[in-house]
Amino acid sequence: MGVTIRTAEESDRAHLERLFDDAFQHDPVSSWVFPDEAHRRKVHGLFMGVFLDVALSEGRVDIADDGTAAALWLHVPAGEPEEEDDTPTRMRETADPDNERAELVGRLTGAVHPHDRAHEYLLLVAVVPGRQGEGLGTALIDSVLERCDRDGVPAYLEASSTRSRGLYERLGFAFTGTAVQLPDGPQMFPMWREPRQR
Repeated sequence: MGVTIRTAEESDRAHLERLFDDAFQHDPVSSWVFPDEAHRRKVHGLFMGVFLDVALSEGRVDIADDGTAAALWLHVPAGEPEEEDDTPTRMRETADPDNERAELVGRLTGAVHPHDRAHEYLLLVAVVPGRQGEGLGTALIDSVLERCDRDGVPAYLEASSTRSRGLYERLGFAFTGTAVQLPDGPQMFPMWREPRQR
């Protein structure tokens, strides 16, 4: 699929926050973090904005030139982090301070994140509702995976549903074998991809 991809800038932030908010409104994990739909509509964009800010400042944000899809990436070096990641705390404090789930999801995924090898971490990929299933997300991800393959770098993500897990498996990701079980909620599936010979 011919998708023109560019690197997003701070000036894209407002559009990107709306994109990730819309795309994940009914995601199983977002629905668990914010079970009341009316409340979710008020605070979910702020929650997504924390991921976006991390990627804009510390990683890379790829966006389809027409604004219909975007992917957030971080390069994670080998070795345990020297400082505790304050992102989960920021997720709660920014979006919904009285909601422990807004922090817990980040704590639980962080606890299983591998650190033995440097890798590219796909935080989130979003496609506007109505355009999903057209290959836009795959095109965004594949552009980074091509670089991973060329440079011999693995990639990692957490799938938030069995459906997305199947999509990522087609891109060469494999379930690590230990799901993240959200209390009284859905599972998330940590997935790892070894670089391929292309």
